[in-house]
Amino acid sequence: MQVDYETTTQTIQKRAYKDKPARTLTVTTVTVTTRLNPEAYQHALQLLGWRVYASNDLNLTVPEAVYGYRNEYLIERCFGRYKGKSLGLTPIYLTTDERVKGLIRLLSLGLRILCLLEFSVRCALELDSQKLSGLYAGNPKRATVQPTAELLLRAFRGITLTIMEINGVCQRFLSPLSELQQRILRLLGVSDDIYLALTG
Repeated sequence: MQVDYETTTQTIQKRAYKDKPARTLTVTTVTVTTRLNPEAYQHALQLLGWRVYASNDLNLTVPEAVYGYRNEYLIERCFGRYKGKSLGLTPIYLTTDERVKGLIRLLSLGLRILCLLEFSVRCALELDSQKLSGLYAGNPKRATVQPTAELLLRAFRGITLTIMEINGVCQRFLSPLSELQQRILRLLGVSDDIYLALTG
């Protein structure tokens, strides 16, 4: 795009009027016209749709690099859990760098567990071409093929283990699993025996 402009200046004499003295005004007018540069336009058109990718892994093919870039948000979302309620890495005051590193490493284990839980359930749903419903409060019929780890764990809220001593015998009473909770365990490939073992 080429831009041409033309400037014209005009001087206007104003006579005195009441309490205003005589004065001279200068009015400048700028006229701008644009013309398309065909060569520059064709050059810009050839560059449309191109994107530069840089990677420190030289073994990646172009499709692999593009796939990794487009799925980068998945990794960033996981790291975002550090700042959320799931892991809660909030501003804290620790006296040594070793303690800061230790806390972050501990929370990174929790992050890996959350990601593994989420990944396992999503893979099982995709394998069976199914959806999981009952996770959303107030909308039990809403189904999803990509449940988050937070929603999956929230489904297990309200479970209680009561330990009582009756006639000198220790008794354990455990809340029964709901149908949704049992299905989540099946999607994870875990038997509910691991849950029932808490009463043993």
